Amino acid sequence: MGASLNLMKLCVGCDDPAELAAWQQHRFQGGPARHVTRMWPKREAELLNGGSIYWVFKGVMQARQRILDLQEVTGEDGIRRCALILDPGLVRVAAVPRRPFQGWRYLPVADAPPDLPEGREAEPNLPPEIARALADMGLR
Repeated sequence: MGASLNLMKLCVGCDDPAELAAWQQHRFQGGPARHVTRMWPKREAELLNGGSIYWVFKGVMQARQRILDLQEVTGEDGIRRCALILDPGLVRVAAVPRRPFQGWRYLPVADAPPDLPEGREAEPNLPPEIARALADMGLR
């Protein structure tokens, strides 16, 4: 298989990874989560080779989910869209500040933040401004 590639996306509607995990658990009943996006990734094979979507909460990248599949869906407006099928497990990652952007962006594996060490993933979330400040200093 070829190289792996990730996506990053702003998480709108949830303030932190715990809130996103709870919302997905309720909405998808513990099965694979689904996020529908307007654009179909041109680098599909790389995303499906172990890639993840990295979620940005209030300007700080804090979690990821493995991308399991891409499925075509058609909206009520007749427009073809892409459903990202995601592993239900949300993995906390080292906090990294990100400026706002629209849609999603490719995130090379080399630029992705590391997963938090065992035991730290259950730590409560810091307020976004503190997480951002620590990430700016390289301390989170």
